[in-house]
Amino acid sequence: MKSPVVKRSIVVAGHKTSVSLEEAFWNGMKEISGLRNMTLSELVGEIDGNRQQGNLSSAIRLFVLDYFKSRAMAAQPDKVAAQ
Repeated sequence: MKSPVVKRSIVVAGHKTSVSLEEAFWNGMKEISGLRNMTLSELVGEIDGNRQQGNLSSAIRLFVLDYFKSRAMAAQPDKVAAQ
């Protein structure tokens, strides 16, 4: 499954910036923002405000990965406890 990196512009805290992400991460961001009743810009602003280092694209990838990893672990508590 190949997902090319796509560069997109987004407004974060009133400033336009560009972010390069694979389509899978954009889709993950859309899902998360929808579940949280937030716009993509609001979610990216939150991620940007909480990042410790690195670029925004990396911070977004790590956020999306952590979100879905946590969700998967919560759905299967028996497997996590057995490890």
